[in-house]
Amino acid sequence: MDIPNFYLEPANYPSDFDDLHYVRNLVFVVEQQIPVELEFDELDPQCHLFIARDLECRPIGIARLSPEGKLGRMAVLPEWRGQGVGQSLLRAVIEKARDLNLPKITAHAQLNALGFYEKSGFIKVGDVFSEVGIPHQAVQIRLQPIEKSVRPAAKPRPETIEAVRLETIDATLAATLQLINTARRRLYIFSRDLELPLYGNKEIIEALKQFALRSHDGGVQIIIQEPVNLQTQLHPLIELAQKLSSYFLIRTPLENEDIQYLSAYVANDSDGYLFRLIGNRYEGVWSPNLPSRNRQLREEFERVWERSRPCTEFRALNL
Repeated sequence: MDIPNFYLEPANYPSDFDDLHYVRNLVFVVEQQIPVELEFDELDPQCHLFIARDLECRPIGIARLSPEGKLGRMAVLPEWRGQGVGQSLLRAVIEKARDLNLPKITAHAQLNALGFYEKSGFIKVGDVFSEVGIPHQAVQIRLQPIEKSVRPAAKPRPETIEAVRLETIDATLAATLQLINTARRRLYIFSRDLELPLYGNKEIIEALKQFALRSHDGGVQIIIQEPVNLQTQLHPLIELAQKLSSYFLIRTPLENEDIQYLSAYVANDSDGYLFRLIGNRYEGVWSPNLPSRNRQLREEFERVWERSRPCTEFRALNL
């Protein structure tokens, strides 16, 4: 299997500002000599932005989709062209447009990139024209509306299950395995250093692998408080994340309160969770379906995630 050595993620304009501008400045301003005042505009904060990163979290490609469905600012660094980065960005834009129920995507394609767009189903509209001194061709692709299938009445949600205590590592392993297997698209892990007896267990690793492969547009988000603890050991979960880098995103906290947080937990998007009060111990509580506590942990996870940085401590492992 040809494993990609880059990954994609939605970009946040304020926090990813420097990385977005880094790629666009190199490609458009420096390489193509487009005036800087024309390249950067006020539309960016209103757009859906995407960024491709290498395995050391450095930006290598970007794209944006306007609210009206115009694709623009598609750029890939020269050394990364021809390696699927542009196609991955384009697929992400198309998927986002479908989610927004946009009828079509339009773009102004530079003539030397016209084949790239046509290969993905875009067609030419009108004649060639000049934009910022470069020949362009308007292109568009019409999107099939998402069919609303007629389904039988939704099954009632599973009954809430009160949390039960876990006293042993075996019980914690079994509960964690069930949370992974019942996740739909997203799994959240908060840990000090991916405790090896738990996250290095063979069954857990295999379950995470199968989940990643079936989640398609989802994946596993991991916050590691002390990644330096993992630099001196080969960890099966880190190795798996390296092989399936498009499905595993890892960050590490910056704020002291997040770094010093003593507990650990895992939650899925099916209202299940497992919480350990002391992160290096395996006693805890869990429930396969307790929406209120699951929601509380997921919201806290997202807050810490937003103020954390991409984890670069695994460079020696090429992650």
